Amino acid sequence: MTYDYHEPESVREALDLLTRHGEDAHLVAGATAFTLLWRQGLLRPGHVIGLRRIAALGGITSAGGGLVVGATVTHRAIERSADVARYCPALTRTFASVATVRVRNQATVGGNLAHADPAQDPPPMLIALGASVVATSAAGERTIPVDELFVDVFTTSLRADEILTSVRLPALAPGTRATYLKFLPQTADDYATVSVAAALRLAEDGTVADARIALGACGPTPVHARTVETALNGARPDARRIADAAARVDVDIEPFDDVRGSAAYKRDMARVWTERAITSLVEGRS
Repeated sequence: MTYDYHEPESVREALDLLTRHGEDAHLVAGATAFTLLWRQGLLRPGHVIGLRRIAALGGITSAGGGLVVGATVTHRAIERSADVARYCPALTRTFASVATVRVRNQATVGGNLAHADPAQDPPPMLIALGASVVATSAAGERTIPVDELFVDVFTTSLRADEILTSVRLPALAPGTRATYLKFLPQTADDYATVSVAAALRLAEDGTVADARIALGACGPTPVHARTVETALNGARPDARRIADAAARVDVDIEPFDDVRGSAAYKRDMARVWTERAITSLVEGRS
């Protein structure tokens, strides 16, 4: 089975193609996920719209202390960006942990988010950093927080007439520390059994001024662990408090059995790795 391939050179042209072909159209950038799904017969569009020639969807720019990352920027470009490293070294490490260099050279941040695989590495880190995406349609733009983008496995809140055009990361408050931990029982390029992203800032009195925690591979979507955050914010993060907060992650997650572990095992690992992530930030080991 074949499809017609289109290479628009503007967002407007891409939107026109989406409107023209409707449900028979599929957007790609790096096409790493699409290729696998198509070869397995799980996706059979009549029209594929490639976005890589749209210059407006590329580039990484600093904006008011934050970042704007174009949807077609590759994982490797983010990994190697000096702007990203200055903004948050943990974000660099997160993208560097994705699969292999060959994959990172092709896969894009917009494609990663639109694919909505709950075990992917970037979404938890982007949630922990308070990122949002810009979705563009013929009617205009709307901004969606990354923790509201995902609806189910491989399903987002993007409308059929929208293109994810950029990712926006807000300025981080001074003193914010961040980390990304990925539990890998097999090879370094595998999906995580459990992953944890955390961003934390301590007040002058040593209490937690702000904490954001997110996990991957712990449910049908990336998980924003608000219960853990509530237990931390305003508290003095000694070992007992950290352990208690991490144990509450069980309320937030909905893991399921798969080849990387049982649901019960993932619950245990989510608690262990959440505790490790928080402890590393409190101790300044981000």
